Amino acid sequence: MLTIEQGAERLQRLRTAIAARIIGQDGAIDDALVTFLARGHLLIEGVPGTAKTLLVRALAGAFGLRFTRIQFTPDLMPSDLTGISVMRDPTRGFEFQPGPIFTDILLGDEINRAPAKTQAALLEAMAERQVTTDGTTRALDPLFTVYATQNPVEHEGTYPLPEAQLDRFLLKTVVRYTSKEAELAMLEAHEAGFDPERSGERLVDAQLTRDEAISLRQLVDGVRVAPEVREYIATITRATRDEAALALGASPRATVALMRAARAAAVLAGRGFVLPDDVKERAPSTLRHRVVVAPELEVEGRSADDVLDGILNRIVAPK
Repeated sequence: MLTIEQGAERLQRLRTAIAARIIGQDGAIDDALVTFLARGHLLIEGVPGTAKTLLVRALAGAFGLRFTRIQFTPDLMPSDLTGISVMRDPTRGFEFQPGPIFTDILLGDEINRAPAKTQAALLEAMAERQVTTDGTTRALDPLFTVYATQNPVEHEGTYPLPEAQLDRFLLKTVVRYTSKEAELAMLEAHEAGFDPERSGERLVDAQLTRDEAISLRQLVDGVRVAPEVREYIATITRATRDEAALALGASPRATVALMRAARAAAVLAGRGFVLPDDVKERAPSTLRHRVVVAPELEVEGRSADDVLDGILNRIVAPK
């Protein structure tokens, strides 16, 4: 079992290795690490070409875990995810052939392009970490984590994710355009020979063993949350339900999710206790996909982040 100090050292090493390839996206990297530590799933939103897929590939490589990428399409069937039963030998009957969902890190590219039936199969995997095929329930790996991407500007051929599925994503991170300095650093890396699209290119060398990855998650379970910090968490989520600018506030599951994310953020910072700042920093990515802005304000261009910023600025954090 790792100590908090040992865990923080390994996480910093891992974070540095990822940031060397995913330049200028520190917030998204932190959200990806917090999601894994807290045993959650992450929704990554951004326009094409902002390194969403690259981020997950680099993360899986740095953790040294099994990685599978699925391109979601309108004709993707549940069995394309979960697997099928095939007859190889008549004397032995049907044998189950596991699908790509039986992995550690699952990247669902353009998740909102899959139909409802396929989304339902993925929802069971995310919620219960199991899949049911042919009446048989099969457990997924304990480290199973879904990282899903979606494009916010192209809606042709997409299916809006149901609220129940959105609620199963611990965090939603938004990948934006990088700074000019970061873009220049990318050009320098490519000029030096880095090419993520080259076949067989290893993005990041493994920084951890599988046992260390498991131990890091166990550290989160031991992080202390003071009563006043728990009060702060509950006050934030309950405020979203009374906010006139929101047609739908955060659910009680969101309250628990915010505490899980804050505990994981504390481990990432090398602490065994949660600070109010951990809560405040993770609140937007925990809540933005769990609330719905009132239609009249959405027309005016106000976003969930705008409303959440107002709530967080209004609520006094404990000292």
